[in-house]
Amino acid sequence: MSWVHELARPDIVALKPYEPASWEPSLERLHANELPWRPADDGSCAGLNRYPEPQPRALIERLADLYAIPPESLLVGRGSDEAIDLLTRAFCRAGYDAVLVCPPTFGMYSVSARIQGAEVLQTPLLAANGFALDEQGLLEHCTAAVKLVFLCSPNNPTGNLLDEKAILRIARRLAGRALVVIDEAYIEFAGRPSLARRVAELPNLAILRTLSKAHGLAGARCGALIADPEIIVLLRKIIPPYAIAQLTLEAVLDRLTREARAQSLARLEVLLAERARLMQGLPRLSRVTRVWPSDANFVLAEFQDAGAALACAREARLLVRDARGYPGLGRALRITVGTPEQNGRLLETWA
Repeated sequence: MSWVHELARPDIVALKPYEPASWEPSLERLHANELPWRPADDGSCAGLNRYPEPQPRALIERLADLYAIPPESLLVGRGSDEAIDLLTRAFCRAGYDAVLVCPPTFGMYSVSARIQGAEVLQTPLLAANGFALDEQGLLEHCTAAVKLVFLCSPNNPTGNLLDEKAILRIARRLAGRALVVIDEAYIEFAGRPSLARRVAELPNLAILRTLSKAHGLAGARCGALIADPEIIVLLRKIIPPYAIAQLTLEAVLDRLTREARAQSLARLEVLLAERARLMQGLPRLSRVTRVWPSDANFVLAEFQDAGAALACAREARLLVRDARGYPGLGRALRITVGTPEQNGRLLETWA
């Protein structure tokens, strides 16, 4: 038995997946109970009256090229959230297994675990060390029940990269015991290569990527899991057969052309310059008490009165994220880097 089958839920390993109607575009479709006519205003390429291709080959190949990984190591879904949910359902038995998270961090890891009935163990990041990873504490808290360790790098909401060497050491220590899942939603803003390049040598390492941030496709809901091919085969058993809608597929393929990717890189340069502007401007404001370094497309700042700062921003018709509910961030707000005009207006409003 493979290490993936030993780690995963036995009932998922044994599951016979649903078989959708076969995808053979060269043949006329009388096998999927679809309406044979398009809607009158349907401008899509394939027709919205037809079910889309399960795990679309063109999209997988385009994303594999973007992320420089083999196509068989990639699963595409509705943002990173779907991959988080699939991993939790595939590897965690309700009432028996656990996930480990490092707060303050993205809340969906814990939400998905609790929906599944899995226990949530925590090893807080070290705030005194710039929200660094507590490597030793994590390994000590990683009991035999832990099947998934979720690490967000750059981390949300703190914005910092986690130490790559520590992540790799953790993955090696947990080989055969747990999957180490690295959420790289913001890696394009960090100036560091993705850890996807290490999956082949560390098969218990899994990487979450998304098109929501750097590629401006949050509304399209498209993300990817990069993992050992055995994990991809397992998760394809439980992902809904038509996870990517036809309009999403076409929109995403349009935004992943060579020209569109060049435009995304140009916008990234502007955003990084604006992030630097906020990092320089915020500490000069009397109401701001601390600004944390950021490798993401947002900045975390602490305020003398975060509630008043929130209200002031709203009066200027600007929304920033209240981060005071995260542990250790009782006076913090998370500020997404906006356009030059928006960033200037926010700094002026808080002056």
